Order: sequence, then structure tokens, then C-alpha cells
Amino acid sequence: MRTRMRPGWVWAATAGAFAMAVSGLSVSSPQAAAAACTAGTTSDFNGDGVADTVVADPHATVNGAKAAGLVRVVLGGGKGVAEISQATSGMGATPEAGDQFGFSRSSYDADGDGCTDLVVGAPYEDVAKDGGQLVDAGAVYVIHGTPTGIGAGSKIEGYTQSELDSSTSTEAYDWFGYALRAGGTANSTPYLVVGVPGENVTVDGTTYGDAGCVTYVQGATKVSVSQKDPGVPGDVEAHDRFGYSVTGTNRFFAVGAPGEAIGDAGFAGGVSVFSHTMAGGLPTPLVGLDQDGSGIDGVAEAGDGFGTSLSMTGYRPGDQTYNSEVLLAVGTPGEDIGETADAGSAAVFRIQPSGTYTEVAAIDAVDLGETPAAGDFMGQRVTIANTDTAVVTTSATVRLAVGVPGRDTASAKDAGAVRVLRPLDTAVGAADKTLVRGSGLPGTAAARDYTGTALTSGSTYLYLGVPHSKAADSPKGVLHVLPWTDIDGTTKLGTTTYLPGSDGLPNEGVAFGTVG
Repeated sequence: MRTRMRPGWVWAATAGAFAMAVSGLSVSSPQAAAAACTAGTTSDFNGDGVADTVVADPHATVNGAKAAGLVRVVLGGGKGVAEISQATSGMGATPEAGDQFGFSRSSYDADGDGCTDLVVGAPYEDVAKDGGQLVDAGAVYVIHGTPTGIGAGSKIEGYTQSELDSSTSTEAYDWFGYALRAGGTANSTPYLVVGVPGENVTVDGTTYGDAGCVTYVQGATKVSVSQKDPGVPGDVEAHDRFGYSVTGTNRFFAVGAPGEAIGDAGFAGGVSVFSHTMAGGLPTPLVGLDQDGSGIDGVAEAGDGFGTSLSMTGYRPGDQTYNSEVLLAVGTPGEDIGETADAGSAAVFRIQPSGTYTEVAAIDAVDLGETPAAGDFMGQRVTIANTDTAVVTTSATVRLAVGVPGRDTASAKDAGAVRVLRPLDTAVGAADKTLVRGSGLPGTAAARDYTGTALTSGSTYLYLGVPHSKAADSPKGVLHVLPWTDIDGTTKLGTTTYLPGSDGLPNEGVAFGTVG
């Protein structure tokens, strides 16, 4: 038997009262682009055409409240650092212990003004109701970018689950906002997917605890989606945690349910893939993936946690002029390799608009020419990127980074590592790179750094955080931004490092560098 997967919310602490005034989500009424905003660069919160960087610290102390959490936005071009928390003017909320504001993050142009808007989840927020507290019900905030920056002075909207979708109820331990994905569809309509893995789902009079759901917003549509809805893969079961992970592109999105039972194997995990095309008031379900599926490597076993982490990027086949398909990366950190427990694995799937899929890469330590190690948890975090979406997709344009947070170095247990691969290569490990602190990454590896727990990427850069750093030079956490071409060895542009106490960042932090 596998060891049961440890969900991230075991760190949650109780918080105090929560109440906020809200208005309708602005994604339903796009406005003309403001003259001061370029609308041409993603992650550009002041609309100046220069990309900005978002770094979270969900365990930060705010106004004396431990783990209240905050997010910092480093404006590109040396234009300063904005700090956003529940203490920010206009937030309509109060920082409280254990809220973990910043636990999840995403961004999109919600109102069509050309400035990127930031979405932040606080899944452990308590919500006041009828004189009591709904513990860890969760909340999500939309902080709008402006030509002068983001944060104080921004329009800020806050939502509990029922405030975002009035057909649902806000309940204790729903963890609304545990995962987030925002973007624009193929016709440029803003969309938002909010994971609610603690949602109880009732079917035929029976309520299944922690079955999970997502709240999906596209234009004026606001709807909750779970496995009880028509066509959604899988059965509603207790502890499925549908919505634990989410990812998406302009044409598709995917939802992870790492607690999904496959046959008799509990917590084996599954993933559901959807199109943004609406049908019957819901996004269109395309396909379900699990390790017992046709053509998928491995066997669904208890505790695998298939779908714990997800990442998606566009794929352009040779007979198309646009990215009509996607590549979906799936992490399975609880995978046993032979008799080696929790060594972990990752897989990449090519998915077509019809829902037809092909597993193009299945990756574990053996595939990379190594001996599996117990407790490496490979796949705890994955991120995949197409480095050039303007051309036909090939092995040369796709990069995959896989976190291995339990990996030991010669001198440091659980120092962690990140494997960077070309998943479309015939031999997937032929050109792989291993990034550890002191080799490929700045700094020195320390025990329990857990490098590989914080990853995200775009077409140009890999963002690699070490929020649990124990090293003397970064005890509050650190974020490294590496050009993919540097990792490949074709350029030497250099790694950009964000560290509390340098380059305008306050010298404060507990888990600075949380990304992905």
C-alpha cells in the first residue's frame, strides 16, 4: 500500500472573522483599453509594456497575524515593489492568523482595460455567518492593475464561494480558492477557474465530504462544476478533492482530483479536461485521465496522487496555423517505483479538441537513468512551456520542469531538485538538466530546502522559488528567474534573483518565493 498523500491544507490554522462588501465580477463587462495601458504584455499590472513579477509569501506575518499572507509585485523596469495583503487599503478584509492570502495566484485582464489584474486566493479564510464562523471556508480577491501600479488605489473585489456563484453555499472547510487559473479564451473572453477541493457534494440524498468542485466564470456565466454534472469524468466520492489543482490555456482547462479512487485504489488520482466551449450552461467535458486509462503508463494504486500538480501549454500541429491542441503535464508525487515508496513520476499528454489524447512522455527516475529514492516525491510540482507558439510545435520548442523536493544531495537531506526535460524527445532524458542549489542554481543546498515545491513558467523564463530555504543567505526564501535558453546552454543571460532585503524588497518573509 502507498502512504496516503498529504494534502497541503494540513498547515491550515484557524482564523478570525471575515466579512467583505462585494460587487459583480468585472469579467462580464470588458471595457475599452485605457490609453495608458499597452494591452500587449502578460503579467503587466501597470500596463507599461514591461512584464512584472508576482511573488507570494502565504506564511508571512501581517500586522502581527502569523501566516496571514501577502503577495509582492515587482514592477518591471525598476519601477518599484507593491505589497498586497488583506491590510491593503480597499481590500475590505482583515489579516488574521492562518488565512494564507497568496496561497494561490493567477492573473488576466479581467476588465479589458489593458492592465493585467491579479487574482489571489486565501483558502483558509474564515467567513462570518449568522454570528458564527465558517472555518477555512476560503475567499478569492481580484486586484485590478492601473497605469500607476497595483495595490493601494486599485479597485479590489472580494468573493466568498456564494458571492461569486449565488447558486452555491459558503461552508466551513471548503477551501474556496485553493487553486486558481485565469486567462482569456480563444475569442478573448476572460475566464477564471477557482478550485474548491473541500466542497461537499450531494447526489441522490447522499453527501460526499471533500468531493470537491470548481467555480467557473466566463463572461456573464458563473457556474460550479463537479463530477455529478453531465459528462464530467469520474464518480462523486468522498475525499476526491476535485479542484485541488487547475490549469488552462485559451482553449482548454484541466482539473485535478488527486484523491480520486480508481477501482479499489483510494487516492490514486484523476484529471478531467474541458473545453471553454459552453454547452448546456457548462464548459464542455472532453476526457478523463487516470493511470488505468488506455495507453497511459503505470497502474492506478492507492496513494499515487495522480493530478496533484498540473500545467498546460499550447500545441500547434503541422497541419494547423494556430495552437489548436494542448500539452498537459501531470505530476504523481506518491507514485511507487518498484518497491521504492513515493519516488514519484510525471507524464505529458497531447490532447486534441475532440478529447483524443496521447501520452507523449512518462517520466520517473528509472527513465532518467537513476535509481529511484524513497520520498523524492517527483512531480509534486510541474510546469510546461512552449517557448515559441508562433511555429509548429517540435521537441525543440517545449520544455518541462519537474520538482523533486525530497531529493537528497551528498550533504543535505531533502534539499530538493528540479529536472528540466524536453518531453517530446524520443529519449526524454537525453538532454535533461538537473538544477540544485550550487549546481545550476545560485546558493548552497541545505537540508529541508525542498527545492522543487515552487515552479511556474512562461515562454521565456522558468520561475523557481525556494520558499522553505534553510540556507544562511536566504533564510526567508528566494526566487530565481532563469531563461530557458540559459538552461539549454545556448545563452548566458544570467539568473535574476529576488531576495528579501535586496532590490527594493522589504527584508521580511517566512516563505518568500512561493510561485506556481
